[in-house]
Amino acid sequence: MRTSYLPAIVLAAVLAVLPFVVPVYFLHLLIQIVLWAFIYTAWSLMGRFGFVSFGHGAFMGVGAYVPALLWNYYGVTPWVGIPIGVVVSALLAVVIGYPCFRLKVVGHYFALVTLALSQVVLLSLTAARDITGGSLGFTLKTVGHSWYALQFPEKGYFYGIALLLWLFGLLIWSRIDRSISREALEAISEDEDAAAAVGINVLHEKLRVTVISAALTALGGAIYAQYIMYLNPESESGIVVSLQIVFAAVAGGVYSMLGPTVGALLTISLTEGLRVWFGVTFIGAANTIYGVLLILCIIFMPQGIVGALQRVKLTRSPANAVPAE
Repeated sequence: MRTSYLPAIVLAAVLAVLPFVVPVYFLHLLIQIVLWAFIYTAWSLMGRFGFVSFGHGAFMGVGAYVPALLWNYYGVTPWVGIPIGVVVSALLAVVIGYPCFRLKVVGHYFALVTLALSQVVLLSLTAARDITGGSLGFTLKTVGHSWYALQFPEKGYFYGIALLLWLFGLLIWSRIDRSISREALEAISEDEDAAAAVGINVLHEKLRVTVISAALTALGGAIYAQYIMYLNPESESGIVVSLQIVFAAVAGGVYSMLGPTVGALLTISLTEGLRVWFGVTFIGAANTIYGVLLILCIIFMPQGIVGALQRVKLTRSPANAVPAE
């Protein structure tokens, strides 16, 4: 067994035991952490190669709203609605990605295009208030404990689903990391023209990783909506959600398999801790402190928390020690 998998296996074992020993409130937080960790991991599939997208809030929103609307209006089971939402998000990624990659829209220009996409989806969901509930949002129709409706009053069921989803995300991350596509994508991120000159299909590689990232994000958004049972454009899509995904993944470390998971643990724990600490006093202070700490983390640890820890480990390893004279 490769030692690089050992931390993930140990963490998975600990997470499997947690629902039996923690209170319901902390289990609720754990479910959110694991679900967001999956979404952050999905974004890092692009971010680690320099393809910075601020549009993943759009993919998450589409993935969340499509199965929810199909269930509320037509009674379509989420087992059918969720794949439809994932496919729609993947098509949206093709629609926005193909012309950008074909016309070589890169860097901050690509980031701005995806940022606009995120806002377009947010405004569309808000404008269609007769269907989506607009800015007030809407609640999924509840039927109690049902595998058909993917609704469970007991949080343990969703914890198991979230854990399996997270492990699936790590598997996809690992498969890409160990495939020939990693070398191709790294070459593209360095110099697209040089990569094309050596025979790499730049358009195909960039579009493929974008579609995979968008589809996984939509899947995470769908499961998150099924768990929360309430959808709102501001919390499921838009610029705020997109920036949350980017900042948390970067803070944890996009170049490590467990970096986005650490980012989810940090950001959600910090957000909830500050909310409980300040309560109804000093309204806005919690978000301000959260933002400042996140900015400081990104400035002083550009490789993320996991990247910084790995760098410290390398500098202290015996192989890098200075030999005594």
